Amino acid sequence: MSTGIFSIGVSGLGAAQLNLLATEHNVVNANTPGYTRQRVVQGTNTAINSGAGAIGQGVHVQTIERMYDKFLTGQVNTAQTVTSSLDAYYSQITQIDAMLADPDAGLSPAMQNFFSGVQQVAANPSSLPARQSMISSAQTMATRFHNLDTRLSELSEQVNGRITGAVSEINSFAAQIADVNQRIVISESGYGQPANDLMDQRDQLINDLNKLIKVTTSTNSDGSYNVFIGNGQQLVVGSNAMEMTATASSADPSKIVVGLKTAGGTQEYPESMIIGGELGGLVKFRSDSLEVAANEMGRVAATLSLTFNAQHALGQDLLGKAGADTGFVGKFFTIPDPKIIANSNNTGSGLLAATFEDPTAPSAPSFSGNFSTKLTNSSYQIQFGAAGAYTITRLSDNQTVSAGTGPGVATFDGVNLNITTNGANGDKFVIKPVTEIGRNIDISTQIAADPRLIAAAAPMKVTPLQSNTGSMTVSQGIAGVGYNNPAVLPLTLTATTATLLTGLSGTTAWRADYADGTFATGTGGGISTNNGAPLAKISFSNMSFDVNGTTALGDKFTFERNVGGVQDGRNAVLFAKLQTQNTVADGTATFQSAYARLVADNGIRTREAKVQLDAQGAILDQAQAARDSLSAVNLDEEAANMIRFQQAYQASSKILEIGSKLFDTILSIG
Repeated sequence: MSTGIFSIGVSGLGAAQLNLLATEHNVVNANTPGYTRQRVVQGTNTAINSGAGAIGQGVHVQTIERMYDKFLTGQVNTAQTVTSSLDAYYSQITQIDAMLADPDAGLSPAMQNFFSGVQQVAANPSSLPARQSMISSAQTMATRFHNLDTRLSELSEQVNGRITGAVSEINSFAAQIADVNQRIVISESGYGQPANDLMDQRDQLINDLNKLIKVTTSTNSDGSYNVFIGNGQQLVVGSNAMEMTATASSADPSKIVVGLKTAGGTQEYPESMIIGGELGGLVKFRSDSLEVAANEMGRVAATLSLTFNAQHALGQDLLGKAGADTGFVGKFFTIPDPKIIANSNNTGSGLLAATFEDPTAPSAPSFSGNFSTKLTNSSYQIQFGAAGAYTITRLSDNQTVSAGTGPGVATFDGVNLNITTNGANGDKFVIKPVTEIGRNIDISTQIAADPRLIAAAAPMKVTPLQSNTGSMTVSQGIAGVGYNNPAVLPLTLTATTATLLTGLSGTTAWRADYADGTFATGTGGGISTNNGAPLAKISFSNMSFDVNGTTALGDKFTFERNVGGVQDGRNAVLFAKLQTQNTVADGTATFQSAYARLVADNGIRTREAKVQLDAQGAILDQAQAARDSLSAVNLDEEAANMIRFQQAYQASSKILEIGSKLFDTILSIG
């Protein structure tokens, strides 16, 4: 009897002691990150059968287990990686939002001031102070482009740095997880019991890793974890950790991309595989917002430059020079050609060059309307196949925009790509038409040094003979693309009959448009002033003139160079109108509306990110609360347990004391 009493008491003491130890362990780790509450799992010892029935033999401790639910922990990890991604994305995009929308530092005020300067020249074309003011406002606008692009470049460098730092942390966590895996395997194989504290460490490392990139795990038969990223790429396999890399992209060295170090070298991961966590948020910000902002701003700068230059080239400066005249400066703005980057893995010697396609011009023969470009806010990739075959893909939507076989010229989205030498099969090149225009747009150094070179006047004029008796009037004319100091000027059209104008040389092609919408064409000869309807327009040599009224016999009109036209601001009026005309995105948006759309779209994305971040934060809090309700340490509960297990220990001690007295009594009888 006494032996049974002693064994039961001793088992009770041992169980109570382990319960106290587990409780104390919970208490002291209440604030340890990742700690999971532990409890002792007890079982009854095998009873001894007797004639009086089965006699219990006390208690034993089966194991010490964590209060752990992998599904609740999985919910926390999933919510955590999404929250971290949104937080990284939001912290970056708010900087662009504040920069673009700034009423003082933004681009809209600078463009408005520039066109105000243009309008002053149009109103007073002979004023040198007005011309100098226009140049100054243009330089201020160019500087604003430079400053905004510099800020975006700084953000790009910041993203590159943060990606590098995140990859370094991921490698550190992966190595630690692999080490803990090995320690867990050794511990559990040696003792046959779960390594609770080590598993807590591993779970905390997984949670920290999810803050950097979304990972998934699987459990091996030996208790170790495999950790995967992206679409199942291995990061940790048991006790082995792979090494991720952060290196310059083979397609674009200005971008740091994530890869994996393998025996054969570094394998770059496509951005679509980098999801979740800080790293996923940074990559998403760069592709969805940062590059879009830089490209859209570059598109506005390129379109402004190309369309303004096209109209400026059709004018005449204050020195009376126009077109092909020596010393005439047609380009008011200067921008570089589209940038082409060869992939570092190319094996061929492909030679490519790109230029901007001339803007879409006002339609002939009226030459009314405005210039516009087909430029998009995207970069492009050209990939060569066998025998010089190539495909050009717009990277913003992965649409094929051109395909063919080189050498030759491919034209797409406002860009002319000249393939001089084909690349090898598989070679790739990235074409960046507008990305760097914002940082490089400038004013012609010649015009900046001499404001008289602004081509504010039109290059031609029409002078009616003062003795004309008819009612016909002819406008001063509009020069269209292709005008280049036509050799036909000066010329005089004379009404040789009441309805016929003659005077064009025999090789001069002309077109006459009439009020009823009909038209006639010819070369040399005479132009009828009435073809069933009155003459409304005359066009020849890329010039167009509006006509009203009727002629009288002998009326004359002289078409000549605009000599002495210092007070003429006709061309300045036309390039001032560019401010309100649809010049961007293939003639669907103005400069201001395109920039405003960029500001609005970025603002919408910023607000969406904030809303999603707040919502995801609430989901994370709920997931953590659900997990903590099971796994976290409750100090009040542990205090009550400590008293309970202390009393159990005292009761077991009392059993031993009673057993000792009974044994002494038996001995005294003997």
